[in-house]
Amino acid sequence: MTLTEAVGLAFAADGVLPCAVPAFRARPAQTEMALAVARAIEQGGALVVEAGTGVGKTYSYLVPALLSGERVMLSTATKTLQDQLFGRDLPRLVEALGLPVRTALLKGRASYLCLHRMALARQDPGAADRSVMATLARVEQWAQATRTGDLAELPGLDERSPVIPLVTSTRDNCLGSACPRFRECHVNHARREALAADVVVVNHHLFFADLAVRESGMAELLPTVRVAVFDEAHQLNETGVQFLGRQLGTGQLLDFTRDLLAAGLQLARGLQDWQQRAGALERATRELRLVVGRAAASSRLRWAGDAPEGLPAAHWQAALADVQSACEAVIDALATVSEIAPDFIRLQERATTLAGRVAHFLAGPEPGSVRWVDVAQQLRLVESPLDIADAVRSKLLKDGSGEEDADGPADDREAAPRRSWIFTSATLGDDERLTWFTEPCGLQEAQVLRVGSPFDYLSQAALYLPRGLPRPADPGHAGAVAQLAGDAAQRLGGRTMVLTTTLRALRSVGDELQRRFRDSHDIEVLVQGQWPKRRLIERFREGSQQGGPGCLLVASASFWEGVDVPGDALQLVVIDKLPFPPPADPLVEARSQRLEGQGRNAFRDYFVPEAAVALKQGAGRLIRRESDRGVLVVCDTRLATMSYGRRLLAALPPMRRLDSPEAFEGALDDLSAVRDLSIL
Repeated sequence: MTLTEAVGLAFAADGVLPCAVPAFRARPAQTEMALAVARAIEQGGALVVEAGTGVGKTYSYLVPALLSGERVMLSTATKTLQDQLFGRDLPRLVEALGLPVRTALLKGRASYLCLHRMALARQDPGAADRSVMATLARVEQWAQATRTGDLAELPGLDERSPVIPLVTSTRDNCLGSACPRFRECHVNHARREALAADVVVVNHHLFFADLAVRESGMAELLPTVRVAVFDEAHQLNETGVQFLGRQLGTGQLLDFTRDLLAAGLQLARGLQDWQQRAGALERATRELRLVVGRAAASSRLRWAGDAPEGLPAAHWQAALADVQSACEAVIDALATVSEIAPDFIRLQERATTLAGRVAHFLAGPEPGSVRWVDVAQQLRLVESPLDIADAVRSKLLKDGSGEEDADGPADDREAAPRRSWIFTSATLGDDERLTWFTEPCGLQEAQVLRVGSPFDYLSQAALYLPRGLPRPADPGHAGAVAQLAGDAAQRLGGRTMVLTTTLRALRSVGDELQRRFRDSHDIEVLVQGQWPKRRLIERFREGSQQGGPGCLLVASASFWEGVDVPGDALQLVVIDKLPFPPPADPLVEARSQRLEGQGRNAFRDYFVPEAAVALKQGAGRLIRRESDRGVLVVCDTRLATMSYGRRLLAALPPMRRLDSPEAFEGALDDLSAVRDLSIL
């Protein structure tokens, strides 16, 4: 029996999935995708699948991957999705299919407790804070029982906690095999588990970090995998460019000076003037930050010439050269004590890496890349490729051809089956070839499949484009959005999510709504940043179920995707304006210039597809189940008045249109009435 036949039987009405998986219901679109994945695994090569919300794409790729008997790598966009795959979906299917499959979860080292650094954590000056000490005590107690060391297992640990950097390692400060706790290391244990498993669940960040530096253990894992699946693949390009370029941060340099001083005074006091060496590097680093000054805080500075825009080239180059000289002086000092302790060998390696990065930024950028400086309290110097196309073609697809990635005689290599690469997401573009995704990812030759959502959007959802609002660039626009969202939330008793395209709009709309409902007992306004994301979503999902106020959530950035709030807790999504990429961003600007240099129209071929995909992602928060009902509001008159608006509207699900304020209010009242009847 072929894999395609086995997958078809599994999804059949009397197949193993309907019989063994609770609440499983076969969907034609889900089966279509599963069969396409099965054929791709049998034949090898790349398959790109856009599967609309509700298709059930997770089972569509997991079932053929598991039934194939091949070694499989699954990569997701976030650690939360990793945990869901590994802890819920995979075990359920492995049991249902009755397969002897060994699975493993592999995250980046920052997700795992470092026993060596935990032992040193109380000596850190930051640990003197009472709340830090209390959290550290919880970590120490949990450390006695955990088998995996995965910090996600520790209940209530805020992902923003200052304790996490104290008890985890980085590639820079890890001592490797010289560590006194190496045998017990949770990171190494996770790597060993992954190398021995049939199915390994990773995330995109880990995948690209390893692709760039070959450090995490994926370097050994990837060549042995014949099937690789990337879920939430729409994030691949932006994740990849973060790791495939070069970065240097002043925070990174200052962390190094602290580690240098601590190790020098503790392990080799008197053998070098550690305070002078560390102090010189710290001063050079702070001088580099001062060259930029305060004027451009929280921004990105273009860097096309010898210095970022607006900065005197001589001062900038001199400051960078001082940092390089200070690093080289540290390297010389560490060379004299390298045999005393492994800490000094690692510090010398770090100093050499930092000096090399400074030298690179003193020279010109690589062809086909763009440079900029992120300005905040610290500086971050960045050189990035414009996309991941070259890396995918040269490091993935080429290696997966069956010739280049296999060892042994030529005849054996020719007989080896081609590797299969599956890329899937609910949103990958707004045209039939999904060029928004395939072009920057170097997948123009891949098979492409678009599978529509099974939801009946015409009956489940409505779209309202309010007229008469200020233009998005006008000062009164944020206030008008807040007014509309507040009035609607009052009618619904909360159940409203406002998605903004900028942090400035987030603050304006959030502040206005919090002022309006400050003394309300019916509406609680939640604003991104006031709590961790997980806690905000949990509170929003609760809504008014516990008899408390309903919720109105104002958010931006990561809340446009990956947020799943099914049922009555979310009935209205308000988008403040069309999510075009910021034209002044150096990466956006460089991509636009490349298209114009190719004789293409950057607005048509880049800005509009980017906005279409982002708009589709935001709208996708509204309807998550067959029983959901809701209204989408886009507070941007350009959607109705500009020629490109038709293309953006076509990217949205086919919702019914509300043409007047009265129709909008009536739809909200209908939602409330249906909800009240269901409660009764």
